[in-house]
Amino acid sequence: MEVKMSFIPGGKKGKAGKINVKVGDEVQADNILIQVETGKGNRPIKAPKAGVITKILCMEGAEVSSGQVLFELNSRRDEAVIQQKENLKKNETVELKTELLIIGAGPGGYVAAIYAAKRGMKVILVEKEELGGTCLNVGCIPTKALVKSSEVCRNVCKSSVFGIITGGEPRVDMARIIRRKDEVREKLVSGISCLLNDNGVQVIFGKAAFLGNNSVFVEGKEKYIISARDIIIATGSKISKTKIPGIDLPMVMNSTEALSCIDLPKKVTIIGGGIIGMEFAFMYNNLGVKVNVVEFLDRLLPMLDRDVSESIRNYASEAGISVHTGSKVLRIQQSEDKQAIVTYEDKKEEHIVVSDKVLVAIGREPNLDGMNIEKTGLILNERGRGISVDAQMRTNVEHIYAIGDVTNIIQLAHVASYQGMVAVDNILGGSTQANYSAVPNVVFTSPEISSVGLTEEECRKKGLDFSISTVSYSCNGKAVTMDEPDGFVKLVRDNATQRIVGGSIIGADASSLISTLTLAVSNGFTDKEIAETVFAHPTTAEVIHEAVLGFGIGAIHQS
Repeated sequence: MEVKMSFIPGGKKGKAGKINVKVGDEVQADNILIQVETGKGNRPIKAPKAGVITKILCMEGAEVSSGQVLFELNSRRDEAVIQQKENLKKNETVELKTELLIIGAGPGGYVAAIYAAKRGMKVILVEKEELGGTCLNVGCIPTKALVKSSEVCRNVCKSSVFGIITGGEPRVDMARIIRRKDEVREKLVSGISCLLNDNGVQVIFGKAAFLGNNSVFVEGKEKYIISARDIIIATGSKISKTKIPGIDLPMVMNSTEALSCIDLPKKVTIIGGGIIGMEFAFMYNNLGVKVNVVEFLDRLLPMLDRDVSESIRNYASEAGISVHTGSKVLRIQQSEDKQAIVTYEDKKEEHIVVSDKVLVAIGREPNLDGMNIEKTGLILNERGRGISVDAQMRTNVEHIYAIGDVTNIIQLAHVASYQGMVAVDNILGGSTQANYSAVPNVVFTSPEISSVGLTEEECRKKGLDFSISTVSYSCNGKAVTMDEPDGFVKLVRDNATQRIVGGSIIGADASSLISTLTLAVSNGFTDKEIAETVFAHPTTAEVIHEAVLGFGIGAIHQS
C-alpha cells in the first residue's frame, strides 16, 4: 500500500519534516509517519491502516508535491518481522540469514551494499557508528566543508582586487563554520539512509564480531547473529597512534577533534606534512591563523612529484605558513599560560615552536578492533597492517572479501567504492580484477593539487623512455580572470607508445580537471588524440590542451 502526500492547493509544494518511522517498523492506523510543512501550517501524514513500513521514499527537508508517494506499507501482518520485534523487546538475540553481509557503512561498504542490492542480492549492512563512515562523518566531507569556508574568507579578504569593497577584515565565526559543516554532513548521511532504504538494504547498527567464517554476532541496542553466504569487510581505518611525549595534553588535537573545535586558535602547530596536515594548514591559514608545519620527511606530500611538492611548499611560505621538513618532534609540553611548546630537531639542532593548539596529523591505519578475525583464519598483510586480498578483493578465506582502508592498499574513499563494486561483481560470479594504474589523488590545499598515473620519479625507476610537458596557469585566460594564475599542469608521456601515462595539476580547479587526465590515462590516449580534442574556452581545462601540445609543436599561449 502506498502512502501519499495529500492535496496541496495551488500546485504548491510542502517541506518534509522529521520522519517518525524507519523501514521494518510496525505501525497502527492513524500513527503519524511524518509532518509536512505547507503554507497552511504543518500537516500530519498518517498510516491509513496497521502494517509494516517497507519503504521510505522521501527525505527530511526535501520538497514534496501533492500525490507524491512518501511511504510503502505492507498491510499484511508480516509474522517474521513481528516475531523479530517481539524477540528484541525481550532482549533476545535475533538470528538472521542473508546472501551478503557487509560490515562497515563507509564509502566502500554502503556503495557495495547499494550496488549488490541493485544486482538483486539480499543485503544486510552493519555499522557501529554512523552511515558514511570516516569519510562522510570525520574525514573527506567535513574537511572540505571547512576548506570551503576558509576559501570564502580568503576571497572576502582579497575582494578589492575584483572591485568589491567590503567593510574591512571579515570576522570569522568558527562556531557557525562548524555548524554548517555538521549540516552538510547530516544532509548527506540522511541521503545515504534514503538510498539504502530505497534499495531494500537492511541496516543494523552495532559492533560486529566474527563467530566463524560465515556468521557474525552484532551487538548494539539489539543483538543479532547473522549468517551469510558471502561477507565483505569494510571497516575502514583509524587514526594512527604515536608515542610522542605530551601527546595527551589538553591542547593537542587529532583531525577528528579539530573538525569540531569551535575555538579558533591564533597559532597552531601541525605535526605531519601529508594530505591531512597540509589541508588543515591552508584551511587555518586562510582563516587568519599563524601555522607551523613540522614534517619528518625531507619534503611535503612525498607521494607527489618533487617539483609539485616543492611548489606547494613555496605557496605555503608565500601565504605565511612556516614549514620545517626533515624534522623529528621530540616532545610536547605545556607552558604556565597553557600554551603548547613543541620541541623538534633537524640535522643541525633542536628548535621549539609555541602555539595555542597542536594538531597531530600523522596518518591512519586499518581498523580491525574487536572483530575477532582470529576466528576466521584470515591472513593479514606484512606486519599485520590490514587484511590481505587478491585483485578480486578475495581474502584467503572462501566467501570473505575485504575492501577499502582495511586492506591498506590505497587509503582513498573513491578506491574503497571501486573495490566494493569489484568485490560484488566477483561474488556474483564475475572475474573482475581491481586496476590501480589510474587512480586520481586530490589534495585540497590553496591552490589545489591532483595527480594520476605515473610520476616522473616512477618512470625513471621503471626505466621508461618518457617525455615531460609542463605549462603554467599564468597563460590561461580563465585562471587570470579568477586571479588564480599560480600553478601548472605537468604531463608524462611514454615515448614508445605516445600514450599519456601520468599527470599532475597544481592550480585552480585541479580537483575537477584530474578527471580528464584520469580518463586519458585509463584509456591509453595518445598526446595526439588529446591534442585533436576541442576544449571549451575560456576554461582552466585549456591548460591540459596546452600541455599536450607541448609534446609536439609547443604550447600556443606559452613562450
